[in-house]
Amino acid sequence: MSKLQGRNLVGLFVALTLAAGSASATNGYYTTGTGTKSKGQAGAGSANPQELMSLATNPAGIAFLDEAIEAGLGIFSPMRDYKTTPSQAPGACFAPGQCLLTVGPNDLSSENEFFPIPYVGMNWKLTDVDNLALAFYARGGMNTKWVGGTVTYDPYFGMNPGVTTPVTLPGTFGDGTAGVDLMQGFLNLTYARKISDQFSVGASAIFALQRFEARGLDNFAPFTRTYVSTFNPATGGQAPRNLSDNGHDMSYGYGGSVGLQWNPTELFSFAAAYTTKMSMGELGDYADLFAEQGGFDMPSTWTVGVAIKPNERWAVMFDVQDIKYSDVPSVSNGIANLFNCPILPGGTDLEGCLGGNRGAGFGWDDMTVYKLGASWQYSDEWTFRAGYSTTDQPIPKSEMTFNILAPGVMEDHFTVGFTHRKTSGNELNFSFMYAPEIDISGPQNFDPTQTVELSMSQFELEVSYSWKR
Repeated sequence: MSKLQGRNLVGLFVALTLAAGSASATNGYYTTGTGTKSKGQAGAGSANPQELMSLATNPAGIAFLDEAIEAGLGIFSPMRDYKTTPSQAPGACFAPGQCLLTVGPNDLSSENEFFPIPYVGMNWKLTDVDNLALAFYARGGMNTKWVGGTVTYDPYFGMNPGVTTPVTLPGTFGDGTAGVDLMQGFLNLTYARKISDQFSVGASAIFALQRFEARGLDNFAPFTRTYVSTFNPATGGQAPRNLSDNGHDMSYGYGGSVGLQWNPTELFSFAAAYTTKMSMGELGDYADLFAEQGGFDMPSTWTVGVAIKPNERWAVMFDVQDIKYSDVPSVSNGIANLFNCPILPGGTDLEGCLGGNRGAGFGWDDMTVYKLGASWQYSDEWTFRAGYSTTDQPIPKSEMTFNILAPGVMEDHFTVGFTHRKTSGNELNFSFMYAPEIDISGPQNFDPTQTVELSMSQFELEVSYSWKR
């Protein structure tokens, strides 16, 4: 493959990455791994780098890799459903958290079940010990599209004195089709240096972008900071312009990662890495929805991994990854903040309204993910992989209503994969991931006599090719 062809391929996949469809990811909205070999091992392998895209987890690993160009495309398919039971409330009631709105009863499946996720990367050996790599990849995200269903609003919620009886409207939240759409893409420039034949360190500068859209949420206008701060009992409040149905908005930001790789013996390897929070610009078109006037940073993560190689053909790998969703108020703030909004009786905190500095979010907890993987080099041409990862999903049972929009509830992932090495040294890689269905249920936050059940299952196929340089 010529260098000109390589450059053209990089340009093509950069365009595909920035235009990639959104996806509901696997560990909250993080993927199991980055790179086809990693995904075949359920994301394990930070201590046993086998592909250029390992830089997304540990930048130090590229010091032990040959020069190559890698390009891949995954097809990700999440299947999501939600159900709500009939309300047991005896009629309209006005206390915060008690039948302000009743969802359904609905039983819906989200549309949009197939998403392309591309990546491409290239690395160079500057010297015998200095290494440089550049990669583009997309990951994470939430995407739901709930068509149909109904919601019944208590008259108080609409803040309309002319409405004295409950009103039933079409859509999950009474504003037609509801859902969110989030895509995140990354440009990663990595430098790694071998300190010795057994030890390397690395660092990455990461440029990030994200694209977001929300639909069907305009009936939450009375809970926004914009509305409440301008509220007059006679005239109501100013209608928020940046709450819902504003199309896709883009934000850009940056962060970095550092890592180390230590291979003290042929039997044992160790790796550790940390990725900072990605400081992103505000999503201004949704400043009335997200906390901090449209803030939506990306969480920091840390990863520690070990690999044991009993012989030259076998490797067993174990990684632990921690995802700090608490870094992102729009994701980690609980819905209880909304009940402190002054539009409700007893509410005293304007910043608890949607869009405020303490605005309600999805209430997600931090996640710790455990990943176990193995690879077996059957022959010089074929290597086979398998893996399993497990975690506790991030949504508390006390945070069900808003998470209808983003039901990131997966916990267990089973994976397999293989590599076919050509006589030229080029490689064809394949991975398959299956995450069995998981259900969680809890009270509906605006009508606790209802139960909301969220469920999801998913699979992913990914194919990539690596050209040795």
